[in-house]
Amino acid sequence: MLLSKIKGKRVAIGIIGLGYVGLPLAIEIAKNGYKVLGIDIDIDKINYLNEGISYIDGVTNEDLKYLIKNKLLMVTTDSTILKTVDCIIICVPTPIDEYKVPNTSYIENSIKEISKNFHRNMLVVLESTTYPGTTEELLLPNLKASGLQPGKDFHLAYSAERMDPGNKEYNVKNTTKVVGGVTDNCTKMAAAFYKNTIGCDVYKVSSPKVAEMCKILENTYRNINIALANEMAIICDKIGIDIWEVIDAAETKPYGFQSFYPGPGVGGHCIPVDPLYLMWKAREYDYHTRLIGISDEINSSMPDFVLEKTIKILNRVNKPLKGAKILMVGVAYKQDIDDIRESPALKVLERLEKEGAIVEYYDPFVPQFRWKSKMYKSKDLAIDKIKEKDIVIITTAHTKMEYNKIVENAQIVFDTKNVTKNMENNRENIIKL
Repeated sequence: MLLSKIKGKRVAIGIIGLGYVGLPLAIEIAKNGYKVLGIDIDIDKINYLNEGISYIDGVTNEDLKYLIKNKLLMVTTDSTILKTVDCIIICVPTPIDEYKVPNTSYIENSIKEISKNFHRNMLVVLESTTYPGTTEELLLPNLKASGLQPGKDFHLAYSAERMDPGNKEYNVKNTTKVVGGVTDNCTKMAAAFYKNTIGCDVYKVSSPKVAEMCKILENTYRNINIALANEMAIICDKIGIDIWEVIDAAETKPYGFQSFYPGPGVGGHCIPVDPLYLMWKAREYDYHTRLIGISDEINSSMPDFVLEKTIKILNRVNKPLKGAKILMVGVAYKQDIDDIRESPALKVLERLEKEGAIVEYYDPFVPQFRWKSKMYKSKDLAIDKIKEKDIVIITTAHTKMEYNKIVENAQIVFDTKNVTKNMENNRENIIKL
């Protein structure tokens, strides 16, 4: 019955969480002709969406207005609407706290609301990145408390989001979904759901734990290799070698090497966070994840390395960091997006200000943001603004930026992202990570 409704586009689909994952997913499914009900606790987000205003890069106002006008997308803060849906996708945040302990409260609150509105023949899929075992430990008991049986009366599965903000090549539609259900029938139903609603390829695995671990592995792999690049950058700095030249040379090998690049740290919701979920879970089995722990330490220390090198650079021109005028170029965690979640640039900014530096920033993608109760606004990249600064620190590698303008007018440019690579031979004021 549910399968035929999915194939016939007669299912109502609820998506809990309308952030960087949930909203693009809701838009893609609705554009394919399915009725989508989006739920979020943030009333401001709901108001924006109902007015046809997008707050996510890649989701256009035109698409929003069309889908809402034609009632293919409806958004609300009212979770009781879940009673009317057949399929529910959970796309809520899974942050870590100040002690680097996973915070699963958003998932727990979501499943409580689902339980209140749960009914027979419902499909529930968790997409939030989390530790292996979450689906079976947090979601399954709540749903089984209804007396219904998984794989028979309802379906439960895990399929991690694989969003890469700013990526122009890969998106929801052309990225394979890895799906693992609590039973074979659950896996098949979830796979059919994604195959029909999105049209993407689906890779089925034997359990939710495998699917959950898959996402953790993907981002731990990147975290560890970035940590290696960062540690190599620190060593090269001490020896007096250009790490970027070393990487360019290593890239000439046609096998056995994949390039990862150093920087002021690791940002975004996935790479710096996901490995910590695995570290936390591993302790339950009396195992200490040494390699993951060390990579986290290295990546977390990079803002301090940037601070120390900034102090050394200013010392060369007899300028103390306290009172120094600094322009940071880029605060987003990666190029060409407006996302500042876990951005290492913010940690650099925080350290500079703590030492008494006077810091301003420029980022065309982030006109303003609030960081630890303080509001920051992007400055114009005016020539006089550049010239008056003691140092300009490039902390995000946005493309189509006026880097020539910066280098030509800045007293010193500290490039932590190697964006000035093609102009460095003619510029003595550039210092790289």
